[in-house]
Amino acid sequence: MLPHKEIELRLQQAAHAVLPAADVASVLVRPCPDPKFGDYQSAAIMSLAKAHKLNPRQLATEVVARLDVSSWCEKVEIAGAGFLNFRLRPDVLGAALESAARGEHLFFAKASQPRTVVVDFSSPNVAKPMHVGHIRSTILGDSLTRLLRLLGHRVVTDNHIGDWGTQFGMLLVGWKTMLDRAALERDAIAELERIYRAINAQCDANQPTYNAATHGAARAELVKLQQGDPENLALWREMIRLSQIQFDTIYGRLGVKFDHALGESFYNPRLPDIVAQLMAQSIARESEGAKCVFSDGTLPPKEDPFLIQRDGEWQPNPQLIQKRDGGYNYATTDLATIAHRLATWQPSEIVYVTDGRQQLHFQQLFATFRRWHPELAGRVKLAHVWFGSILGDDGKPLKTRTGENVKLADLLDEAEARAFQVVSEKNSALPEAERRAIARVIGLGAVKYADLLPNRQSDYVFNWDKILALNGNTAPYLQYAYARIQSIFRKGEIPKSEVGDPAVAIRLAAPEEIALARHLLNFGLALEAAAEEYRPNFICTYLFELASHFSRFFENCPVLKAEAADRARRLVLCELTARVLAQGLEILGIETVPNM
Repeated sequence: MLPHKEIELRLQQAAHAVLPAADVASVLVRPCPDPKFGDYQSAAIMSLAKAHKLNPRQLATEVVARLDVSSWCEKVEIAGAGFLNFRLRPDVLGAALESAARGEHLFFAKASQPRTVVVDFSSPNVAKPMHVGHIRSTILGDSLTRLLRLLGHRVVTDNHIGDWGTQFGMLLVGWKTMLDRAALERDAIAELERIYRAINAQCDANQPTYNAATHGAARAELVKLQQGDPENLALWREMIRLSQIQFDTIYGRLGVKFDHALGESFYNPRLPDIVAQLMAQSIARESEGAKCVFSDGTLPPKEDPFLIQRDGEWQPNPQLIQKRDGGYNYATTDLATIAHRLATWQPSEIVYVTDGRQQLHFQQLFATFRRWHPELAGRVKLAHVWFGSILGDDGKPLKTRTGENVKLADLLDEAEARAFQVVSEKNSALPEAERRAIARVIGLGAVKYADLLPNRQSDYVFNWDKILALNGNTAPYLQYAYARIQSIFRKGEIPKSEVGDPAVAIRLAAPEEIALARHLLNFGLALEAAAEEYRPNFICTYLFELASHFSRFFENCPVLKAEAADRARRLVLCELTARVLAQGLEILGIETVPNM
């Protein structure tokens, strides 16, 4: 077991001995914010004291009296109101590095209680090009999936594709009346987008191009599709097929895979029964011909998603589940989706990765589900992992010069092209094929990292020069750190089998060695924190700090020219840093290359 896990377990046991009735699962240790106070710290005793109305300093003293971590730590220090500081013994730090070098762990442990998690992300729409707005959901969802799987959880990924709705009536009219077959062959999605825009302009009563006959035709085609007309179903399926080709191409470039891709249409047969159940349980009721879910009055107004404050008063803010014309909407489909996922995969957690504009929708959705199935409310966690927008240099949502959404394929093309230019300037002697291979890894990695680095709930400004820089907190900087380590082994002609030799005892000496080693040991804590809060940016921060520690180590601690004992120890530090960098970047969906 890793040192911090041993300390944490002993601390929980000591806390339980002092407070047998307390829930000690939340008694955790975390990296000490300031190394001068130690390696790890726990503030949990203060929380326990508050919950049990005890003096925190006195409780900390009693817990420490029951705590024996002498096998791993120097004397435990009580600081402030009840912080516990732990400093690892030097031999424990060295032993942890030795076991990692032998491949016994990489400073993290699998979850002791693995859970099943469904992750819903990306969710593009049929017949529309994937644009820059899809990148955050796709990259964030993929990273969370990789992270949870690495920690030992069973993860089911489900791409909830938009393949149903009123837009298909317009698409069917366009397909039948103005489709350009040659254009469809060249770029199917561009042609589908063209015909949709043309027909939509004629169906919008607020536009001067409105045409009542076209609007009526679109409605009629939609009804035929919903009633199972063979011709319309065949055309609809062809649109889905053509769209899936685009989706697969983009996902292939990004290295993203899904276990399932169940579109909205999959749930259509279930929707009438969903509404019937909600009506029968008095969760929903009729309102002006529609059927809606209203507040049940069990929550305070400020926490109730079915209330909204207008003119100083709380007024109803219902969730629509069936329209006046009998049609359904996203809420109904999403309720059916939750029911299907629970019945099919039995998850203990369902995570939705979407933009922040959908916060109210998911608040209402989760509240409705808890009222519909109260027996599951405490057993299934529903989480909305939302994110902000990507902005241009003008501080507005990123658009093309013509004001259109930036197509995701175009963004990835530009990333690779710009990276190729950078690689060519740095390594002009490399064959073009090799430069292009490196540019693909660097360009796509730069885009992903730029998206994952900020707090996901914040907007961020997309800047090519910044994200492709070889210094600062960027993917190229981390990839370069990895490549630099590989160059050490190449130059020294050192086989990797030499690293992790059981005969090599690691006794750290230089301050830079100790700082690097301590940071390596915190990898697992960074992973656990990122998984707990659905924030891969914690991993970005950890990796940047790791690369910075390695840079200081590399500058102050010669490796290849060092004496035998120092050389062996430092090669272990180099190799473990490379492994952690590669693993951390892999969680982010970013590849590494041995040469940049």
